[in-house]
Amino acid sequence: MIDFIKEAKSLENELIELRRDFHRHPELGFEEYRTSSKIKEILKSQGIEYKEVAKTGICAIINGEAEGVEQGKTIALRADMDALPLVDKKVCDYTSTVPGKMHACGHDAHTTILLGAAKILNNNKDKLKGKVKLIFEPAEETVGGARYMINEGVLENPKVDAVIGLHVSEDVECGKISIKTGVVNAASNPFTLKIKGKGGHGAHPEATIDPVVAASHFIVAIQTIVSREIPPVYPAVITVGSIQGGTAQNIIPEEVTLKGIMRTLTNEHRSYVKERFVDILEGICKSFRVSYDLEIEESYPCLYNDDNMVYRMESTAKDIIGKDNVLKQQFPSMGVESFAYFSNERPSVFYFLGTANAQRGINNPAHGSYFDIDENSLHIGAALQAAAAYNYLKDNTKD
Repeated sequence: MIDFIKEAKSLENELIELRRDFHRHPELGFEEYRTSSKIKEILKSQGIEYKEVAKTGICAIINGEAEGVEQGKTIALRADMDALPLVDKKVCDYTSTVPGKMHACGHDAHTTILLGAAKILNNNKDKLKGKVKLIFEPAEETVGGARYMINEGVLENPKVDAVIGLHVSEDVECGKISIKTGVVNAASNPFTLKIKGKGGHGAHPEATIDPVVAASHFIVAIQTIVSREIPPVYPAVITVGSIQGGTAQNIIPEEVTLKGIMRTLTNEHRSYVKERFVDILEGICKSFRVSYDLEIEESYPCLYNDDNMVYRMESTAKDIIGKDNVLKQQFPSMGVESFAYFSNERPSVFYFLGTANAQRGINNPAHGSYFDIDENSLHIGAALQAAAAYNYLKDNTKD
């Protein structure tokens, strides 16, 4: 029997120093060259095979050596690596050394945790009844590096049977996790809309076709999709985050550009909101005699947790940190998460690792300049990921 917490605890100082190194040297999406180099150096030192995927991404594999391994399955553990374009305002000895870039979402911790889990599993590969893929994903914050990795075959050869991921949470106390069945994160559809009219003098609107007025009516009208057409028990969000048009107070412009995003929690509502968005747009444009150009992007899908994988993760976590420290997440997040691409391909579980410590002031929001984590969470995360992978392989053999 492996004592995962004990083995992880023995790595604690190493994990803390590693995380701080990543934190000092943040890199944005598809620019994670130093991060990738560091990961490959560590994997190589452990004798773990790896390959480069999706430019700066890495896929490594640990081959189990336990009896009956030839009938074993393959479990994947995923961590994202990229940072954010944000100024680090923390005052500490691991503050970002790169101006305007910061690990403000905990991806430095995710990468560190996966490397810790890899070391534990590799040290116990004689007990592993299958294979463990280690997926280090680039560009989670921007374009969703997972989809590029999937397109390049990261879930094949050998075929991955299930995927496990985690995210640090400043809303959950260190030493605990939060987990949810069903949909965990929303799908998103960013949009760019140009409404085109006829410009002219502000004193003579009758000689113009005002795109500003049309845009104003459209912005108000699309909110009824959420308030009157989606069932109240299913959240949806349509945000117009940018309005650009015009050059002076007394000039009616020729066009107005709107940029925003739609967020939904089911595939059905995702399709419906996009359809009604266009219906309302066409009606408004006809009413106000304007034309339009519209681009709707197919961005991150909904992240779904598999019931059986959630049950397995809960069972493992109760053994590792105690049942009182395994919390049920009640509501999904309207934010997006690139892990969703994996969850749409394989049975998956994605959970939240507590990293908050209010007494020490470690509870600032992610994507903020003061974000930090309680580093005691690092060895807990490594133990949980390693144990979850081990247990999945122990309990599963191919049909």
